[in-house]
Amino acid sequence: MSLAIVNTRCIHGTEALEVQVEAHIANGLPTFTIVGLPETAVRESRDRVRSALVNSGFEFPQRRLTVNLAPGDVPKEGTRFDLAIAVGILVASGQVPATGARGIEFLAELALDGGLRPVRASLAAAIASARARRALIVAAADGDAASLVDDACIYPATDLGSVVRHLCAIEPLVRARPHLTARPPGGPDLADVIGQPRARRALEVAAAGSHNLLLVGPPGTGKSMLAQRLPGLLPPLGADEALDAAALRSIAGLPVDVAQWRARPFRAPHHSASAVALVGGGRLPRPGEISLAHRGVLFLDELPEFDRSALEALREPLETGCITIARAQGTLTFPAKLQLVAAMNPCPCGYHGDPRIDCRCTPAQVARYRGRISGPLAERIDMHVEVARENPALLAAVQPAGEESATVAARVARCRAVQLERQGMLNAQLDAAGLRRWCRTAPDATALLVRAAERLALSARSQHKVLKLARTIADFAGGTDIDSAHVAEAIGYRVLDRHQRPGT
Repeated sequence: MSLAIVNTRCIHGTEALEVQVEAHIANGLPTFTIVGLPETAVRESRDRVRSALVNSGFEFPQRRLTVNLAPGDVPKEGTRFDLAIAVGILVASGQVPATGARGIEFLAELALDGGLRPVRASLAAAIASARARRALIVAAADGDAASLVDDACIYPATDLGSVVRHLCAIEPLVRARPHLTARPPGGPDLADVIGQPRARRALEVAAAGSHNLLLVGPPGTGKSMLAQRLPGLLPPLGADEALDAAALRSIAGLPVDVAQWRARPFRAPHHSASAVALVGGGRLPRPGEISLAHRGVLFLDELPEFDRSALEALREPLETGCITIARAQGTLTFPAKLQLVAAMNPCPCGYHGDPRIDCRCTPAQVARYRGRISGPLAERIDMHVEVARENPALLAAVQPAGEESATVAARVARCRAVQLERQGMLNAQLDAAGLRRWCRTAPDATALLVRAAERLALSARSQHKVLKLARTIADFAGGTDIDSAHVAEAIGYRVLDRHQRPGT
């Protein structure tokens, strides 16, 4: 005979799942069954829930319990269901009134003593609960991150007993409020880079138009230093952008720094990273490095050393701004609107073209090394810039500091404001219609672009990249139309195209 069938809810990813608990009179030994495609961690919740209930002073029903995680065709993984299952059992056994649990989502792992532990994806759960206009009870450690959602009703709790007292209206939980503290960025400053005026200029142009950038040069010329300073030139994230980036970190199980949540993400995976690590995946797909760099910067140092399949997997996300991962259990799409900055040596030994150190590589070795960067991938990188070795006297002398990141960031912000006011997007995001409308070229600039396209055998995509770059350079100069000087500078930022044509 059925004694009670009750529903509680738990957020799974961005969807709410019903946790149905049915209690029957036991005809023998009591059993505790979980159905609904549970993974190992979910099945183990039986022992955690039982111990947490008993150690918190509640009665564990000596009946047959069936917990159904609906819908039954969605695989369930992780420990986030513990609290919802425990509350469902308490309601089904009459120890907690059913009215107290209405309109509430539950998301936390249970310790054996009844304490609540943080779980993955608490911020994504807060977004989903806010959209459903339901309250969310989480572990205290997840309270600050979950409360970043403006419209969310978040109640952090330390243990199962405090949750029950809240549901019984004995001692209500305190609603979480975000404590956003101002903290200086504290990142590396562009003033640390000595010399390299051309590379600094390219970095500024890339930041202003959100152009992808590849730095090519011998070891020790400052390529990594320049790349690490790109986030400091970009404006802070808006509230919605920051929430998107933080939610992806939460889904991946990474901590969310509440004090720095509006800082641009900067991801720098090692060159041994696999394709799955870069673009995401797994049996139950999770976001990869390109999604963790969403709204920020992805830095790939030693670009040719990455696995070829991993690099080729970047082609579509760089073009579309998202990555779709298909698995037998379903298809997931993660956002990946990022700015790519990469660095590479000109050859295997690193000194091809260096005026001070002889290169030991043969022409065939140099060609093979550069051939690791396929043409389609190179075309999707707007700027290829050489970073030459600086004069030793310049590095050894006591030099006044160059421009600080804050000074350059102010110019970048003004240039971005011009683009957003004119076309509602940054220049790197312009489509074909936007190019025709906003990238008008003077006659001499058009002739120069045609000659360069013929000499360098530029594809249509490469010509569009040059036009977008020239548009950003013209915006810096305050010009309405693009003239030949703007196009010439943009073509100068396509060094790989020149190397592909002997004698250019």
